[in-house]
Amino acid sequence: MPSTELFDPEAETRDLADQKRLDEPVYRKQIAYLFERSEFYRDKFKAAGFKTPESVGGLDELRHLPFTVKDELRASQAEHLPLGKQLAAPLDDVVRIYSTSGTSGTPLYIPVTQGDLKRWIHASNRSYFAAGIRPHHRVVTTYNSGPFVAGAVHESMIALGVRMVPVGSGNTERLLTALERFQVQAMPGTPSYFLYIAEAARARGIDPRACGLETLVAGGEPGGGEPDVRAQIEEAFDAKVHEVLGLGEMSISMFGEGPEQDGMNFLARDYIHMELIDPETEEPLPFEDGVQGEPVYTHLQQEAAPLLRFRSRDHVTVRMGPVDSGRTGPRIRCIGRTDDMLIVRGVNVFPSAVREVVNTFRPDVSGIMLVRPTKRGVQQLPPLPVHIEAAEGSAPGAGLGEAIEKAIRDALIVTTKVEIVPFGSLPRTDYKTRLVDYSDAES
Repeated sequence: MPSTELFDPEAETRDLADQKRLDEPVYRKQIAYLFERSEFYRDKFKAAGFKTPESVGGLDELRHLPFTVKDELRASQAEHLPLGKQLAAPLDDVVRIYSTSGTSGTPLYIPVTQGDLKRWIHASNRSYFAAGIRPHHRVVTTYNSGPFVAGAVHESMIALGVRMVPVGSGNTERLLTALERFQVQAMPGTPSYFLYIAEAARARGIDPRACGLETLVAGGEPGGGEPDVRAQIEEAFDAKVHEVLGLGEMSISMFGEGPEQDGMNFLARDYIHMELIDPETEEPLPFEDGVQGEPVYTHLQQEAAPLLRFRSRDHVTVRMGPVDSGRTGPRIRCIGRTDDMLIVRGVNVFPSAVREVVNTFRPDVSGIMLVRPTKRGVQQLPPLPVHIEAAEGSAPGAGLGEAIEKAIRDALIVTTKVEIVPFGSLPRTDYKTRLVDYSDAES
């Protein structure tokens, strides 16, 4: 039975050097498994000059191995049905086949064995427990059981022992009824959906603060760690927001944020090894306070489709050292994704960073915004068009757009053209919010 503060105290408070010592033999065993079972990685090892598991070496030599990227996996699955050359377990041993959303290309299918699923659940239970969910809680779930890996959250909650009120996505009216009627204590979901739920509740005459929620577990997109977004959600529900972060190809909720709300602890330890690299030079970076980089992940015990040095495309800021609950670092905050990044005259711009600036102008704005590039592609010319919703019932002054443009320019060194649009005119979603819209862009 978990302690009152930690689900897995020994693992969650483990020193990084001790973790590496424990991971070393497990990693070497996983490499041997890849040589034996994965045609995909046998080919990659051969191309990189590694002929045996012993030649690969240990974790200190991991940086010499090639990266794995999503496009490689997609291509393999397209050419070798049904699950690509990366399938390393018998198909009969696969108990779930999830998929990615396909927003950045063809969906990637993600197989897991019973053992893989068990490890996903155990690691994610550490994260949900850190985020304040307890076995006696009633929990309403906003994720469907599929096709995305977020569906495994449902199984993880059952394993944690909570009282489930499963609703899923696309049922906001039913969700509001459940919140009002059952007084649930916890709800996982995306930050943008939390804001939409609060907005929909007020429109129906329901006070979100009276629904009894204690903890909101925010994942699926950046935002839950942005101070103004977090404050907006917490104010709406009178509940604490705790971030979690997973990666469909690797595991659900590998990171979880504890009561300190000071970044997400890496809690998939024992099952996944994490590196940090400079996304441009691809050179290793140290885990030190304030360092920014891209996490790269390696499975340590995966059976169905293990991944080696998988590039996350997330951009994170690192925090180190223990927190009051005793969990050890590293902790991260995700500041954006390469898939969303734009380059405006040599300046990297994450839409989530633009949103952070926009949110400093609440209550004059709703906090909902959309970047609308004039042409397709990463490279953009200034000014970058940004549509920003006015707050409900407000009539913003003529200078609001110009003030936001100046604030964005001062903070992000990029020139924008802000258009203030009426409240309710930008799209809402019950899953991930799109921050960039190319529908009016030239090819």
